Amino acid sequence: MQVILLERIAKLGQMGDTVKVRDGYARNFLLPQGKALRANKANLERFENERAQLEARNLERKTEAEAVASKLDGEALVMIRSAGETGQLYGSVSTRDIAEGLTAAGFSVGRSQVELRTPIKTIGMHSVLIQLHPEVEVSVTINVARSEDEATRQAAGEDLTTPEMDVFEFEEDDEEGEEGEAEATEEAVSEDEA
Repeated sequence: MQVILLERIAKLGQMGDTVKVRDGYARNFLLPQGKALRANKANLERFENERAQLEARNLERKTEAEAVASKLDGEALVMIRSAGETGQLYGSVSTRDIAEGLTAAGFSVGRSQVELRTPIKTIGMHSVLIQLHPEVEVSVTINVARSEDEATRQAAGEDLTTPEMDVFEFEEDDEEGEEGEAEATEEAVSEDEA
């Protein structure tokens, strides 16, 4: 299906571009959310008449997103989760968790704006992209830990994902102990044969 984009969409095109997309993508996402119009003569004329308004609205949204991005850039969010000894979480940190954490910190971020490229399933420091506008994205650090103390230690640069190995010193068996074990084994074998 041919559509006219009403805003910039990543990997698809800029505002005003006429692009061919799959029917389901157009019907289920682009058209209902007001991101595109069907490409026909009437809609093309409508777009050209409203182009100045659309560009002004887009510029206004971009300016607001840049203002929020300047405050949000480099923000660190602490998430306390249960995890095993090796640092593996019992579950994962989802986009909803991150959006709720940022909202609690005073930023208005929806879960659709959080871009997780890989799931967060271990404790540690994780970098997550927040897409505030199609042209504005910012990076936020998610500090996943088992407690506030661990979160502070991780923020200071300590790696808590590797378990601390205890060093055992093995004492060498003296030769008499080994000989005594060998004699006891020989006696047990001879008693079984008799």
